Amino acid sequence: MHRLFPTPVSEGLPPVLAGPLLRRLEPDRLVLWLVGSAPLDLTLVLAPREGAPRRFPLDTRRCRVIRVGRHACVHLIDVALPEPLPQDTIIEYDLLITRGDGSEAGIAHWAPHLLHAGTVRPNMVLRSRSDNILFGSCRKPHHPAPDGLARADALLAEHIERADERPAMLMLCGDQVYADDVAGPMLAAIHALIRRLGLYGECLEGAVVADSEALYRHAASYYRREELLPAFKSNRALRERFFGGSEKPIFTTANAHNHLVTLAEVMAMYLLVWSPVPWQLVADAPPPALASRYAGRWRRESGALAGFRRDLPQAARLLAHVQTLMIFDDHDISDDWNLSAKWESTVYGHPFARRIVGNALVAYMLCQGWGNRPEMFGTALDGLAALADTAAPDGRLDAPAQDALVKRLLSFRQWGYVVRTKPTVIVLDTRTRRWRNRYRPGHPSGLMDWEALTELQHELLDETEAVIVSPTPMFGVKLIEVVQRIATFAGLALSVDAENWMAHRGAAGSMLNIFSHSRTPGNYVVLSGDVHYSFAYDVELRDSDRPPHIWQITSSGIKNEFPRRLLDWLDRLNRWLYSPRSPLNWFTKRRDLVFTPHLPDRRQHGERVWNGAGIGQVWLDAQGRPLRIVQHNADGRPSTRFLAPEQEPSLAAAAEQPLGKH
Repeated sequence: MHRLFPTPVSEGLPPVLAGPLLRRLEPDRLVLWLVGSAPLDLTLVLAPREGAPRRFPLDTRRCRVIRVGRHACVHLIDVALPEPLPQDTIIEYDLLITRGDGSEAGIAHWAPHLLHAGTVRPNMVLRSRSDNILFGSCRKPHHPAPDGLARADALLAEHIERADERPAMLMLCGDQVYADDVAGPMLAAIHALIRRLGLYGECLEGAVVADSEALYRHAASYYRREELLPAFKSNRALRERFFGGSEKPIFTTANAHNHLVTLAEVMAMYLLVWSPVPWQLVADAPPPALASRYAGRWRRESGALAGFRRDLPQAARLLAHVQTLMIFDDHDISDDWNLSAKWESTVYGHPFARRIVGNALVAYMLCQGWGNRPEMFGTALDGLAALADTAAPDGRLDAPAQDALVKRLLSFRQWGYVVRTKPTVIVLDTRTRRWRNRYRPGHPSGLMDWEALTELQHELLDETEAVIVSPTPMFGVKLIEVVQRIATFAGLALSVDAENWMAHRGAAGSMLNIFSHSRTPGNYVVLSGDVHYSFAYDVELRDSDRPPHIWQITSSGIKNEFPRRLLDWLDRLNRWLYSPRSPLNWFTKRRDLVFTPHLPDRRQHGERVWNGAGIGQVWLDAQGRPLRIVQHNADGRPSTRFLAPEQEPSLAAAAEQPLGKH
């Protein structure tokens, strides 16, 4: 029988498979993420433009290594600095690898694609204010649009030597990977990379396949994975709702037929979406045997992935130059993740489904969550390191230890975080702390429960300005919310992704009360993604003694788009049905709000929303109010600026200033 992990695995692997990614950056602390093909002897070099370079050997106090395969080691770098770094100036850095002969090799040697033209090392800027933010969500590799991260890198290259024009951060608002919507050629690359790196296998309780090797070999592993779920009538709802790829005619068709299952598959996906290096290791991997009906789909997906791979070196270079913070949304784990109490009981009540969700969450913790807030994950990392120790000698993880780690992460409640800059940036977990509908468990849960909302209010007390990152927009397109509400009452919440803040009366009311609290900020900027189109609203509360000013700014997707004709109609109907004087406004939960859209300057037919892959950017003034709101289009079109009504007369004179000052 052919085994997934041949013995021995050939050598000659590059030392670094992915990274470095710049994660949480502070004057007295730097957090970086890197994956090597072995544990690496690393030295961090920091070289401000003024002053001598500083060297920091990355010993076990500064770099924790988590092995996820025989030739794959995640390096979690967390360096406390004895002297703070200067802010608002360019700081070059390097990661030196000490080789067996004692010589050192830097990034220019082992990852030259991370260097901008004319530079010898990557660099970073620690901004004193978070008043220039790049943000976006939804990066699906096999979508045919170009990559918004590559577009952001091109903009950064124009200002690589201008510290005052560099963004303070790149905020990725969700769906950094699509664990539930995977192209066939991507799945083939994932399996080839698992073999090449010896990523650990696992047993699969409750599945029709016994373990990961059987899953990868099975005839239904490509485009038909729903057939591999337990074949019991009692699990019909599980098959339909978790893997069914059910038709969603109002929006789009969800595809879950290649849903990632194992921890190795999800880890391989992260390597392939963040670095061009792993693709070099699987370039010659043969395609699997497929039925002829999948041939056309395979060709289309292969073409889209070829474009993704062309853009990937630029995307990786961006992540090596800009502080990058992240938060999950559903596709990082699975479509409709925790949408309702009924979804949770169905999925978590079955060991196979629970493992699938848990594996994606373990990989999220290791590749995304840790870098946002390293101090919160020590115990979970201990569990993961202990789990990896169980993989020897057959390369398979211990099932009870894996289930224990999954159980721990499913009850973890510290995924959200706060960045104490000016303005304060508060990143919300809208997935794991939901306000469940106990009376109607099939209806959507509130995106945050009362306790989580109370904690949000506590973080906002006595702040004068705040940026809130909510993966799902707090204030979206009203017509779409109404359609979702109607579908919910018809029992079709799963079919229309009925997840919005207004779908749950308790969560919506509590959130609005927080905004109007006398000790919370007067100015809020809410950054969101999720919806696959971009827009900006100016929102005010009616009849409030101290009306807060809220700007809902949404950029989506980085590499994804809404069906164009459908969005045109929804946008047009929304303008007709919910004009300011429309009586229909009184039948919505937003009747106490006044909305003023910022209109895209490149609109042709009065659109309020913009449909196009790219990356968003917002500049803020000293009071935390937006000065400029821009969507940088990935397809090379000039950037789209969202203009407030008072800016309209100057529309024709609006100049392009891609990454620079407002």
